[in-house]
Amino acid sequence: MNALHPIHPADPAIHHLTSRELADLIVELRTESREFGLLWPSAKPGETILNGRVLVSLGSVPASTVINLLALLREFKRHR
Repeated sequence: MNALHPIHPADPAIHHLTSRELADLIVELRTESREFGLLWPSAKPGETILNGRVLVSLGSVPASTVINLLALLREFKRHR
């Protein structure tokens, strides 16, 4: 995970993510972003798969969005 090189929604590396793994990423996103006032109360692993991509119920965004948000938060924390 790197903020300078975001993961593309169609990246084959994320096609294998399970709902449990996505749930863990969402918990991590909630934890990491809380100090910045970013809340994701309705985020949960989606049941929708679009073109082989599992979506996160955050307004039906690809799982790559959660991963990229985490990368940005980590990068910001590292450089502040």
